[in-house]
Amino acid sequence: MNRRRFISAAAGAALSAGPMRLWAVPDTAAKTKLVVVLLRGGYDAASLLVPYQSAFYYESRPNIAIARPVSGNPETALPLDSYWALHPALKDSIYPLYQGRQVVFIPYAGSQDETRSHFHAQDVIELGQAYGGRLNYGSGFLNRWVEVLGGASGVSFTANLPLVFKGNARITNVALKGDGKNPFNERDARLLEQMYQGTALSNDVREGLQTRRQVSDDLQHEMVESARGAVSAKDFEQEARRMARMMREHASYAIGFVDVGGWDTHVHQGAARGALSDRLRGLGEGLAGFAQEIGPAWRDTIVVVLSEFGRTFRENGDRGTDHGHGSVIWILGGGVAGGVIAGEQIGVQAGNLFQNRDYPVLNEYRSVLSFVLTRAYRPSAADLQYVFPRVKAARYPFL
Repeated sequence: MNRRRFISAAAGAALSAGPMRLWAVPDTAAKTKLVVVLLRGGYDAASLLVPYQSAFYYESRPNIAIARPVSGNPETALPLDSYWALHPALKDSIYPLYQGRQVVFIPYAGSQDETRSHFHAQDVIELGQAYGGRLNYGSGFLNRWVEVLGGASGVSFTANLPLVFKGNARITNVALKGDGKNPFNERDARLLEQMYQGTALSNDVREGLQTRRQVSDDLQHEMVESARGAVSAKDFEQEARRMARMMREHASYAIGFVDVGGWDTHVHQGAARGALSDRLRGLGEGLAGFAQEIGPAWRDTIVVVLSEFGRTFRENGDRGTDHGHGSVIWILGGGVAGGVIAGEQIGVQAGNLFQNRDYPVLNEYRSVLSFVLTRAYRPSAADLQYVFPRVKAARYPFL
């Protein structure tokens, strides 16, 4: 297979000036906040990042392809460089961040596991283990990373604690869904305080009720165990802003995770409009809202967006796409030297598809994440291997 790399003009300029950095390393690793966003369901990366110079793309997707960029036409792709363009649903959210050099897209990315099962593929991603052999469900890669950092805390913005955060380190679980109502009204709270007044538990009860009042002003905190649960893209902006406020106001909340569901688009996926477009719009608005809400801390925040796998390159008979392989990883942050399409790439053509149906994985997700951790935190080689066992050194063309 003849490989070639498409790197944007901005990347080329950076390389000509010297070694390119994905982002400016924060002053201290202790200030860095990392958020992983998992899109459950396998999103269609070929609609997110449009190879608008590929005739094969338009031949393969007669009903769901995103039209080539046309200036002034809101239903055509948004040009990112001379080969790639962005879905128009992200015009007011992610596109300005990309133009502001705060977003990097890495196509041909994902897990080397070839499963097409959502649940197995999600487990593989969240565990972060070396490939081959049976999965060890003892810990997820983010829990291991919290262990490595020591003083930092992990916070999962999910209904239940996800596999990625299972392990030895203690993790805070903050459910974003629910009405957030306080189960104790003021009368009940006073009665409860009176019941324990003068006892050894008096202070604990008073402090507990006060904490509950504070939490119910925004959302409920829940410490629960395993199971998958994902917010919808439709309501993601409000929830993403809540995440940002909590991470902004609690310095110890340094490592975050959230999952967003609804990406399994087998039927009537749509193109510039439709089901996928609506989900991308909600996701983009949420990520942009997070960046805005977290304020100056955005400069030291890194957000990684990934999915368990991609989708078939050709559309199916129901004008949708089926379970695939390679995908696109997003990296966002105020300190990201972005505005580039990065990583190893090949031309979008029939002969380069994996199993004649999907994008191949040329940029393994554990290598991408290890690169992120290395550049932001400077961990030891032993610590990095603890988080991602037997991970290959992340040496990409944009370094």
